[in-house]
Amino acid sequence: MQLSFMRKTNALLTATLFGAVGCFCLVQPARAADDNVTQLHRLYDATRERQLREDPRLATDDGDKRYNKLWPDLSPAALLTKMQHEAADIETANTLTANLPPIEQLNREMFRRLLQNEIDRYRFAEQERLLDQLNYSGGVLTINETAGTIAFDAVSDYEEWIARLQGVGGVVDQTIHWLREGVKHKNVQPKIVMLRVREQLKAHLVTNADQSPFFQPFKTFPDAIGPADRGRLIGRARVAINESVVPAYHRLDAYLNKEYVPKCRDTVGIWDTPKGAEYYQNRVAWFTTTQLTAEQIHDIGVKEVERIRAEMSAIAAQTGFRGGLAEFFLKLRSDPRFKISDPEMLLRAYQAQAKRVDPLLPKLFGKLPRTPYGVRAIPAASAPDTTSAYYQPASPDGLRPGYFTVNLYKPEERPTYEIPALTLHESVPGHHLQIALAYELGDLPKFRREFDATAFVEGWALYAESLGDELGLYSDPYDKFGQLTFEMWRALRLVIDTGIHAKRWNREQAIALFKANTAKSDIEILNEVDRYIAWPGQALAYKLGQLKIRELRTRAERKLGVRFNVREFHDTVLANGAVPLDVLESNIDAWIEAQ
Repeated sequence: MQLSFMRKTNALLTATLFGAVGCFCLVQPARAADDNVTQLHRLYDATRERQLREDPRLATDDGDKRYNKLWPDLSPAALLTKMQHEAADIETANTLTANLPPIEQLNREMFRRLLQNEIDRYRFAEQERLLDQLNYSGGVLTINETAGTIAFDAVSDYEEWIARLQGVGGVVDQTIHWLREGVKHKNVQPKIVMLRVREQLKAHLVTNADQSPFFQPFKTFPDAIGPADRGRLIGRARVAINESVVPAYHRLDAYLNKEYVPKCRDTVGIWDTPKGAEYYQNRVAWFTTTQLTAEQIHDIGVKEVERIRAEMSAIAAQTGFRGGLAEFFLKLRSDPRFKISDPEMLLRAYQAQAKRVDPLLPKLFGKLPRTPYGVRAIPAASAPDTTSAYYQPASPDGLRPGYFTVNLYKPEERPTYEIPALTLHESVPGHHLQIALAYELGDLPKFRREFDATAFVEGWALYAESLGDELGLYSDPYDKFGQLTFEMWRALRLVIDTGIHAKRWNREQAIALFKANTAKSDIEILNEVDRYIAWPGQALAYKLGQLKIRELRTRAERKLGVRFNVREFHDTVLANGAVPLDVLESNIDAWIEAQ
């Protein structure tokens, strides 16, 4: 689906942004620049308000309750209008260029890029593939989890949730509409993706409303809500689930089984969709913030896999193991000392590890976030198809903490030697530290504080795993091997993601490569490979971001020698929130010169 006003993807930001942009502007009075800055910030605010109206879940996540009765409107007319608004906002930003200070140049370019990404996703018809097992864009299989971002403190909070229950049918029907459009255009998901979706869907096909994932908020009430109100709210919720929610998911189930899944692809790469190769390169550029081709990234991945295998072999030998690396992987997969079969015990192990890290942070960081975080389990309904863990950010207003969310499904297949590295990645000094600090940058526009430059965000979290050495957390060689396992995992992503989507690999090739190079369990490997299938390009960001941050640290250490201060380096990396990698490089080079 093409829009006439879409011309081309914005050029990626370049390292010359801070100097070259200004050189091409006519010198104008300072008042003109001030006016442009004011107008740009008004544009940012107005765009944010529009986006909150268009996606009420975004408002809910922000702690803004104005739209808590609503779901997004996914109708063709609504999505087209949204794209027209995005294009108009870009055009307005294009007129406000004169004599902007460097930071405002950066804000403006990142604003344009953010909106262009939404347009690109639409013009490549992502909306025709609205359903997958990951549901990272808030698909209908997991919209019930929106309740987890709401503080149910008052009767009105429950009433608004009931209103949302009554609207679930509309969102489901709009999803079915877009899937039908995808069938018409041969823009469909791989069968393996939809087989997972059908399994997830079963959680919503309940005969007892109390068992529905949407009923969760009504299982507990604050003391301020009395028995009469509780009974009334529970009754209304059951009616809404029985009359609106469950029938809607039965409609979706029937459509998938009878019409959609039989038309799905046996291939797994996005190349086998309309404009698939062009779409993949667009996603590569967005997620990595580089201009690297799929072939170049594949080659980087192959070299990283070879390097990490050598380090793994050295660690295996350090443990006293005499066999080859493949045999060491088998040993780790089966050794009972690395297994916890009780999910609650596994959760407590992660919580204990997080508490161990917290007091060590001042050794490497001068500035720490004020916002707290917790450790909790991934919801049971989505856990079987979800990765080992993820981070749920705090609300921007700071009223809801961040959460390191761990997968407790089949705990015996989640080895304990991975706990230290995974904790560093998802909590501190990884995602929580970086994202919470970004949220606290009050001088930046809101969209900048929340900007998801994936290569920076995930690259930082992967880099944070390596800081376990400096924090003294990898004294046990098996824990160090766990960190290398995670690094290998991200290096394999460069090879497998590009293999599937550019080189036309099949699923079995990807699984085989994963098994040959990690000790990860079968369930983790299958979940990971299917994640890359469903989300083209995203998995490339982690390793490329980490490599850039490590490259910049090495450069700073070499140039500054004894003057290098690791706390100042880390504070500088994080000082401007998430930014494209070339902008980060410019920032660090300027910091090195200033020393």
